[in-house]
Amino acid sequence: MASSKNAHKEITFADNEAARLLYGDLNKNLMAIEKVMGVTIKARGTTLTIAGVDHDVGITSAALNQLYDLIITGYPVYSSDVVYALHILERSPRTNLKDIFLDQVYITAKQRIVSPKSINQKEYIEAIRNHDISFGIGPAGTGKTYLAVAMAIAAYTANQVKSIILTRPAVEAGENLGFLPGDLVKKINPYLRPLHDALNDMLGREKAKELVEREIIEIAPLAFMRGRTLNNAFVILDEAQNTSHEQMKMFLTRLGFSSKAVITGDITQIDLPHDRGSGLIHASRVLKNVKGIAFSYFTDVDVVRHPLVQQIIRAYEKKEKKAKKKDKEHERSVAK
Repeated sequence: MASSKNAHKEITFADNEAARLLYGDLNKNLMAIEKVMGVTIKARGTTLTIAGVDHDVGITSAALNQLYDLIITGYPVYSSDVVYALHILERSPRTNLKDIFLDQVYITAKQRIVSPKSINQKEYIEAIRNHDISFGIGPAGTGKTYLAVAMAIAAYTANQVKSIILTRPAVEAGENLGFLPGDLVKKINPYLRPLHDALNDMLGREKAKELVEREIIEIAPLAFMRGRTLNNAFVILDEAQNTSHEQMKMFLTRLGFSSKAVITGDITQIDLPHDRGSGLIHASRVLKNVKGIAFSYFTDVDVVRHPLVQQIIRAYEKKEKKAKKKDKEHERSVAK
């Protein structure tokens, strides 16, 4: 049980510029830490005084020291990294942040470093590196698809694969494709937009367009994968919770020589009819003991979007748990 004793701790940093970067513009990083951890931080030059509950002061001190060390190594600590660091150390106080943040996956067209931001993201990256087939399962905003796309581009850049194939099922989420304007391509394109967005962010719009036009990168609905053998390719199946059992099997058996496949999905957002089981859930049960296949699971702790996204996920999970509990109580009462 964490100590509730009040504590004060003083930290002094040797490098003025590194301390300035750590504090953030107008001390915004320090204010973010105060909000997350419930501590008080007073800055005087390169010296910080942290006050609060003993456990929280300890986590805050460790995070600040490790973030400072990252800055000294040349890593550009982003404002969001400060909050991610606190979440990581709250969950696992002995974690070395360098092992996570310095695991550089790719540098985007805007020179932003893509690296894991949580322990689960780090394990996900390692799973993709070390397995030919990897699954990433968890809620929205946990970086499943974004990191997979970064890994795919990094593999292509390093000449490990000849092509990148991004696919997802065109399952209607409360809308009917038939009512959308345009031909089949125009109707399907909105479903593939998130994959285009990730590519544009990584490569820049012009470079991404060029690679698509040269067919080095292919973005297509899952139905277009049938009958193909995918050799020397990095293949990503996104929104896999909306595949049927048959579609998932079809996709997994497309994999050819010198290829990798990453399958991502959120089993809390299934848009299939109620009488059709999710291929992602089915695959996670059937393949869980197959050597060479890795499963990585994410939670709301791994959310790397707006802070409210994490709260939204938790609120929905709480509501769903209550509903399930109520259903079970009703079933028991009927059985009696």
